Amino acid sequence: MDRHTAANYPLLPTITRHASVHSLEAAAVPYLIETWLDVYWGRVQSSDVVETGQAGCHYLFDVAHGRLIAAWATSTGQHHDKRDAARMRSHPLGFGKRYHRGHAIPHSGGGPTDINLVPQLGSLNVGHFRALERQFVAQPGSLYFTHWLYEDLSQKPAAVEQGLLVAGHAPDVMVFRN
Repeated sequence: MDRHTAANYPLLPTITRHASVHSLEAAAVPYLIETWLDVYWGRVQSSDVVETGQAGCHYLFDVAHGRLIAAWATSTGQHHDKRDAARMRSHPLGFGKRYHRGHAIPHSGGGPTDINLVPQLGSLNVGHFRALERQFVAQPGSLYFTHWLYEDLSQKPAAVEQGLLVAGHAPDVMVFRN
């Protein structure tokens, strides 16, 4: 696990320092999207990227390659809806027993299934990822994101950046191999 603070996002500390709970998403998301697309388009020759949303969560998805680039949501607190286990089971899982159908936005924070599910190492999904997910759920108004990085044209990310932005605080961004 590599931990860094805004090394790839030099404007995030300024954005979070000056943003209010009500302006954080509006201030940070356009910058994040631009950064994510620059990284993605620097690695992929052709793509068909769309921005979409579901259940208060937002996504950048490459339709051409059938894979998630990034997901983000603003916390509204703990969600108590039951997981749709049958729907999750129907989501493809083809990268071996070490991989889970991981949520890009945690279920406990309102993350749905379908586009929100990504092949994720089980040890990461139930390990290091949990701490920042719990902070996101516990801090209404915080902005949580995952940015999925690919080394080839498969649907399995090679790494993920996981971030939590809280108005008035330094950004918390971590990078994990997947």
